Amino acid sequence: MSRRADPFNPADDEARRLARALLADSGHAALAFADAADGTPGISRVAFALDATGVPLILVSGLASHTPALRAHPDCALMTGEPGPKGDPMTGARLMVKARAEFVTPDAAERPGLRDAWLASNPKAKVYIDLPDFSFVRLHPVSAVLNAGFGRAFRLTPADLLPQTM
Repeated sequence: MSRRADPFNPADDEARRLARALLADSGHAALAFADAADGTPGISRVAFALDATGVPLILVSGLASHTPALRAHPDCALMTGEPGPKGDPMTGARLMVKARAEFVTPDAAERPGLRDAWLASNPKAKVYIDLPDFSFVRLHPVSAVLNAGFGRAFRLTPADLLPQTM
């Protein structure tokens, strides 16, 4: 029996739909980053949403370890997905998106719109969203891997993750 060198399948329409749904419906994810001081790996749970173009967006505090890390090393990864119905984390669909972080400047013309959209889905953020150390960060996808169950792993491009336009 021969083994494939690459266990990942190219993206198909079903994989694209599932990846887009994981991004659109999750609301939170694990964010992997390289520590600003020594480059060692770190991970945080973050709330996220998609901006109007479908790019993941997070709101970060300057006090969080991932904020200086993303400023120093913008390459990062976002992991979303929940355990399957039986509680086994290996059976639930999950999506890992490699990305490059881009901070939205406080004076950006788009910030009020991002703020309003963020508060619509995260109303409790009203307490801290306007504090001076908070910033929006876009996580521009570079590539992605979808694990949709046994034997169903896919490589995706940034375009595969974008919402379909008709």
